[in-house]
Amino acid sequence: MTRPRLTWRERLRDLLLVVIVFALGAGALTAYTTFRIWQVGHQDGRRSVDAIVVLGAAQYNGRPSGALAARLDHAIELYKEGEAPFLITTGGNLPGDLTTEAETGRRYAMARGVPESAILMENTGSSTLESIQHVRAIFDAHGLHTALFVSDRSHMLRVLRLAEDQGIEAWSSPTETSPDDIDQDLIFKSLVHELGAMGLYVFVNEDPGSAGQTGAEASASPSPAAGH
Repeated sequence: MTRPRLTWRERLRDLLLVVIVFALGAGALTAYTTFRIWQVGHQDGRRSVDAIVVLGAAQYNGRPSGALAARLDHAIELYKEGEAPFLITTGGNLPGDLTTEAETGRRYAMARGVPESAILMENTGSSTLESIQHVRAIFDAHGLHTALFVSDRSHMLRVLRLAEDQGIEAWSSPTETSPDDIDQDLIFKSLVHELGAMGLYVFVNEDPGSAGQTGAEASASPSPAAGH
C-alpha cells in the first residue's frame, strides 16, 4: 500500500511543532538554571574546612579590580574567623601582565594580616575550570580535602559544579560586595555569562577563558596590558 505523501502544509506544521517543543524545552532549562544560579548565589555555606579558595578576577599591575578586592576581603574575613588554616589565591595572567591574579591576591591578603605561611597559590589558570583543576593538585600535594569557595554570587553554581567534578568536597561563601552583584546592568550581564558558561561546560566540557572573570567584568573593565 502506498503511503500518502505529506503536503507542504503538513510538513510546515510538523516543523513548527518541533521548533515549539525545542523552544519550550530550552526555555524551561534556562529558567531552571537561572533559578539555581540565584538560589546557590544566596546561600552561605561557611564552615570549618581545610582551605578557603578565592577565585581570581581582573587585576591591573598588582592592583585588584573591585570584583577581586571584594572576593579577597570576604575570604580574609573567613580566614580570620578561623574557618580554615589555608587561604588559596587563584588566577593566572595575560600576555603583557606584570603579575598574576593569584600573586595580587597573595600580596593583598598579606597586607591585611594573613601570614605568608598560610597562603597557597594557583597562579597559572586561565579559566575557572583550569584554576579548580590546579587547586585539586594543590589539595593532593598538601593532603587537603574540603574547601570554602569564594566568588561572586552568580559564579557560585558553576564553581561548585566544577569543584565537585574534580573530587573536592566544596561549599560556597559568596561575597556580598562585588560590583557584579550590586550594579543592575552587571548583574544581568553576569547572569547571561553564567548561563552560557554552564551550558558550555555541561554539553561540551569546556569553560570560558579568563579565570573567575564574568562577562560583566570583561565588558566593564578597562583594557590595559595587565589584568583579565
